[in-house]
Amino acid sequence: MKLHNYFRSSAAYRVRIGLALKGLAYDYVSVHLAKGEQFAPAFAAMNPQSLVPVLETDDGTLLYQSLAILQWLDETHPEPRLLPTEPAARNRVRSLALISACEIHPLNNLRVLRYLTDVLGVSEEQKNAWYRHWVATGFEALEARLAHEPATGTFCHGDTPGFADVVLVPQVANARRFDVDLTPFPTIVRIDAACRALPAFQAAEPSRQPDAA
Repeated sequence: MKLHNYFRSSAAYRVRIGLALKGLAYDYVSVHLAKGEQFAPAFAAMNPQSLVPVLETDDGTLLYQSLAILQWLDETHPEPRLLPTEPAARNRVRSLALISACEIHPLNNLRVLRYLTDVLGVSEEQKNAWYRHWVATGFEALEARLAHEPATGTFCHGDTPGFADVVLVPQVANARRFDVDLTPFPTIVRIDAACRALPAFQAAEPSRQPDAA
């Protein structure tokens, strides 16, 4: 397989973690978002959204959108599982993941931040305040659930890392990049530390990717 991705993309980071947890090898194909390589004709033809990640399977099938790719991984390589088998548990895990993937990340991705500064003329300070506000808003809800729901264990759901953790860790990494105060979120910080102690999460870290230099 080939993973078209960028070291700092949190969506691509999710898929790298998922592949590592499944023990699946892949070729790393860098699409440098900061240099605009996502808009090159060849990549734009591959993905009309000009977004990463894109996972190219062994037979040449192109897979898009990080959460859909993670679910494909569970469907095609079911062990170890990222999602529980019981419907209510699956709902819980997906809903936890979607707080980061749908409520925080879309407001803070590179396209939005560039629009704020380049088109709306927002200052760097204002942009960073925007970023921290939406992370904190999402994390407040996520912390409340993780801290009080009995299904939370060492990880977001029980004592095995899974779908929600795969989405959480990149969001925490982004929060640290933008100096979000994580003191109010001790459960999130604890789960993030438990994840990052595992080899699969370490292998997927942005600083360890070939285009991070």
